[in-house]
Amino acid sequence: MTKHNNDETPAPGALIKMILAWLLVGIPLAWGVAQTVLKALPLFQ
Repeated sequence: MTKHNNDETPAPGALIKMILAWLLVGIPLAWGVAQTVLKALPLFQ
């Protein structure tokens, strides 16, 4: 039977790559949500 080592540390640049990937998706997503909310506000006035 083999034992798996779950104590491996990620590569030093992995955190930076993950943050950049989330920003690449998150910034346009946040902008789209903000635009949708701004355009929907007149419907409720």
